Amino acid sequence: MKLLKNRMQPGFIVNFLYLFLSFTIILPPMRIVPFLISAVVTAGVVFVLDKQWGKIPPMGKFLSPQHGLWQNAEPASQRFDADLSFPDLRGKAEVYFDERLVPHVFAENDEDLYFIQGYLHAKFRLFQMDLQTKAAEGRASEIAGAKAINYDKEQRRLGMKFAAENALKEIEKDPAGKILFDAYTKGVNAYIGSLKASALPIEYKILNFKPEKWTNLRTALLLKMMAKTLSSGTEADLANTNAKSVFLPEELKLLYPQVPDSLVPIVPKGTMFDPPGIVPVQPATADSLYFGNKQTVTAKEISKPDIHNGSNNWVVAGSKTLSGSPILCNDPHLDLSLPSIWYEMQLQSPSGNAYGVSLPGSPFIIIGFNDSIAWGVTNAQRDVKDYFEIKFRDNTKKEYWFDGKWQPTTQRVEEIKVKGSTTVLDTVAYTIFGPVLFDESFSTELSTKRNLAVRWTAHDPSNEGMTFYKLNRAKNYAEYEEAIKTFECPGQNFVFASKAGDIAIWQQGKFPARWIDQGLYIMPGEDSSYMWQGFIPQAENPHSKNPERGFLESANQRPVDSTYPYFIPGSYITPRGATIEKYLSSMNGITPEDMMKLQNNYFNLLAEDARGILLQFIREGDLNATEKKYLDIYKKWDLMASPESKGQTVYQLWYESAEREIWLDDLQRVNPQAPWPGGQISMEVLKRDTAFKFIDNINTPQVETLYDAVTTGLKKASVELAKLEAEGKLEWTKFKDPTVLHLLEALPAFARKGLHVGGGWDIINAMKHTHGPSWRMVVQLSTPTEAYGVYPGGQSGNPGSKFYDDYIDTWAEGKYNKLWFMREGDRADKNIKWTMKFSKE
Repeated sequence: MKLLKNRMQPGFIVNFLYLFLSFTIILPPMRIVPFLISAVVTAGVVFVLDKQWGKIPPMGKFLSPQHGLWQNAEPASQRFDADLSFPDLRGKAEVYFDERLVPHVFAENDEDLYFIQGYLHAKFRLFQMDLQTKAAEGRASEIAGAKAINYDKEQRRLGMKFAAENALKEIEKDPAGKILFDAYTKGVNAYIGSLKASALPIEYKILNFKPEKWTNLRTALLLKMMAKTLSSGTEADLANTNAKSVFLPEELKLLYPQVPDSLVPIVPKGTMFDPPGIVPVQPATADSLYFGNKQTVTAKEISKPDIHNGSNNWVVAGSKTLSGSPILCNDPHLDLSLPSIWYEMQLQSPSGNAYGVSLPGSPFIIIGFNDSIAWGVTNAQRDVKDYFEIKFRDNTKKEYWFDGKWQPTTQRVEEIKVKGSTTVLDTVAYTIFGPVLFDESFSTELSTKRNLAVRWTAHDPSNEGMTFYKLNRAKNYAEYEEAIKTFECPGQNFVFASKAGDIAIWQQGKFPARWIDQGLYIMPGEDSSYMWQGFIPQAENPHSKNPERGFLESANQRPVDSTYPYFIPGSYITPRGATIEKYLSSMNGITPEDMMKLQNNYFNLLAEDARGILLQFIREGDLNATEKKYLDIYKKWDLMASPESKGQTVYQLWYESAEREIWLDDLQRVNPQAPWPGGQISMEVLKRDTAFKFIDNINTPQVETLYDAVTTGLKKASVELAKLEAEGKLEWTKFKDPTVLHLLEALPAFARKGLHVGGGWDIINAMKHTHGPSWRMVVQLSTPTEAYGVYPGGQSGNPGSKFYDDYIDTWAEGKYNKLWFMREGDRADKNIKWTMKFSKE
């Protein structure tokens, strides 16, 4: 071990050679040969331990007791008390940690408040911040090597850094706002500057690289990565373009309706809307160049976000609660990871006092409450990204045809550094629409060589961060409304409640005003007639305040019914919202405990709708004993997607199998196949017409009926069900294996697998395999505020800490932590376990 320590010091090799020569001079001749052998072996060991071999880090450094992985093991009695001083601070501040390691930050001014938030984020989540912003910028190859090159190309061609640069310009236009972002960045760098090699997060040691200094641009990159996660997977332009090539217009409306039959919108039905403030005009050439264009496309995104990225939020008025005070609830659904997406904290200064979860890498509380209000968010699911086909003059891509002449492109030469290999250069052409994401130099699958530029609202200058700064300090509905007005991308449903008794929801974002069906398919990009003609005025975004029924909810469904005067495509999710409405409409005397139970609810509303169809059209006489056994399990099922449920597993596989019998032959008429209509749409179509044309399999001579689809569906599902039963995986939780992965999926030892959780993407408790409720929060706006929350992780990003994943079991069991909203007079409270003191150096 002493050798391992010494090998890391400067001049070790020179000293080693000096000692070698010295010993060969003084040793007796008979001992020189053994010494030479020993010296060569030692030198070889030093060389091996000092070198990275493939994916294996330099083992000398990694195993060093002074600097290696051993230093990342925190003792159970680890203390977090400290007295710290930094020249960038303006005054004194204290951080009080409670028993869950939640920091309660008390600062004399906002600048110091966000400096300390940056410091704490870095202290507990540095690798997470570093990795996510590198990935956002398209620099994953620097860490992962050549296998990440295409991912990095896509990030750069999507214009992620371009978007962040535009956001940064907007952020830094406001001197007061810039001071806050600068303070946060200084706090991050203050921690990085104090970090010793021994204290590096273990992931740096495994991957053998070091953290870089933070910048405001990296914060902007993180926010744009969230924009991609929540708004770059909500369009289906490429898949819809292929569907348009084989289906008739009326068939497209049947398969992919804009307003589902079962829609329960966010804004209550019957709400009157004003006439539109902007009326976009369909181009005269649309029938021939847009709707009539049957050309297909084989391009596809490498890292398209999960289409089920969504959330639930709801608020009930005091008229429906036992306390007489509003209760607000939120649970955002995202890919679950360790370290967690969120970092829980309280931020208090003379200008405000807010508690909730923050996003490591960015200042402010994102979801939470203060002394007067509470707020939460869900994803709007609105389409704010379109593709335009570009005609280049030649292969140099320096000019493109637009509005009757050749226009110059702006070219960015992207340098992608690759670990263990040479730098890759990629030239991205920017047009009036935005960057050309797909062309023959990037997508080898693009056999038709279509050049596709992307227009995305995330590219536009914006400052989403300041929305949260204002929400953290808002005292009433008017200040909440003012705070969210400038939030542009990703579109979000901001739910609100106040101690004054108001409840409200706004769907807020920068949404294109479209003519009917604009943006559903790839659009011509040779003139301005297909460009967006403006944006829906902010005041006309869907919203509701203090409805008579006493509650509001959003769960990623379409926000309004068909009376809304704008065309608003998106990847909406209907069943969860309808389920929440079903429960809230019948509840009174509501308590926080009732809301916790509802957030963990497993009722499957879509399965309830499907039961009538499946049981009516099954030919039981055609089933063998095994198939009848699974049918019997289904019949006895209570429609709850609970962890132990076998009925949920049978239903899921049977329904999906029946859907394939109905749709697959038709969707495969084009390559790649057209998009699936979705389970809810399938059920609605069948309810309207149990003999509709797509039930028949076009690849067989006979005419199939719904009896055939349902019965064959169960027969095929039973084969898979029998295999699952033999493997002991027929229970729902064992079938889907709920898991919280480490950010580096290649490190399974740092993940939590096999969690005892049920649910599904279309169920209130929306847990899939690795995707689900990333933070559950229930806030009662009583005096004092009563709040509860939990996320599937822990405060520390260090796998060697007891605070790494200590909330997961609580979360999986549907339990909550009580959130301690510390006051100025609580500085000697028994809840305080450790204290950090900050002062100016």
